[in-house]
Amino acid sequence: MLRIGVLGAGHLGKIHLKCIQQIPEYELVGFYDSDIANAQKVADDFNLKAFDSIEALIDATEVVDIVTPTVSHFSCAAQSLNKSRHVFIEKPVVATPAEANELIKLAQESKVKVQVGHVERFNPAFLAVQNSLNNPLFIEAHRLAQFNPRGTDVPVILDLMVHDIDIVLSSIRSKVKSISASGVAVVSDTPDITNARITFENGAVANLTASRISLKNMRKARFFQKDAYITVDFLEKQSEIVRMKSISEEPDDPMAMVIELGEGKGLKQISFEKPETSPVNAIKMELEKFYEAIINDQKPAVSIEDGVEVLRLAYLILEEVNKNVSQIK
Repeated sequence: MLRIGVLGAGHLGKIHLKCIQQIPEYELVGFYDSDIANAQKVADDFNLKAFDSIEALIDATEVVDIVTPTVSHFSCAAQSLNKSRHVFIEKPVVATPAEANELIKLAQESKVKVQVGHVERFNPAFLAVQNSLNNPLFIEAHRLAQFNPRGTDVPVILDLMVHDIDIVLSSIRSKVKSISASGVAVVSDTPDITNARITFENGAVANLTASRISLKNMRKARFFQKDAYITVDFLEKQSEIVRMKSISEEPDDPMAMVIELGEGKGLKQISFEKPETSPVNAIKMELEKFYEAIINDQKPAVSIEDGVEVLRLAYLILEEVNKNVSQIK
């Protein structure tokens, strides 16, 4: 059993507390929140100890779960790593690429495990198709959300698009070649809606759209690869795979869907699959996987390097957006 404490007891922090209480491999020693009134309420609601400082919580733990606002991620993680504590840190990993570089250095020196909370990797709809993803050449993702003041301290790229950037980088194993992006600040001081087109050295392309000013919520991605088209609905937790395979002659099944490719090019049979999705609590699963990585001395499911690569690409997209905005002005 590992002693774990949570830094930050806001909306997401409470979810983490609840999940950890359901994982017997962790001993939840308590939490810290800078809002004294909120801390007292959470302590009463969860029957937990509210520590009076970050340092006190770190000293009492072996694992620190950081669910504070992004601007404080680096400070909390640095203090934890300097005490050789394993660190789970919510996305985005830190606020800037410079902080990310320093955090990797601290993590290497402390020789502990660090996992980043890119939770969509554990979405049951994505898990259901993960083994079917084979070198996708085009990915299109839409992540739309109704306006919520929570999260507007950072651009929508760092708030929402980072989820899909992580999915793209985990699916396309190639270096980024070029980026084009545009965005608009509508209700906050930073872009609230952004579209980015990312081209990779292997020829793959990802087209990502993120908005936090939409009338409805949507979290969908489509993956196109040779002989297959895969859709993932992260919100509804459903997925579908459309496959095409070459056949030499018309099948006996009259209901079979077959297309002719042209003279001398043969036939393709189309099949539809709806993979079964298990009722998974994604946040609980990622915290369980982190425990396994620590105990078995394995690389975390979403490593600090993964989180940093996502952040770097997010900032390159943000630079493109800002460049285009300045040109318009």
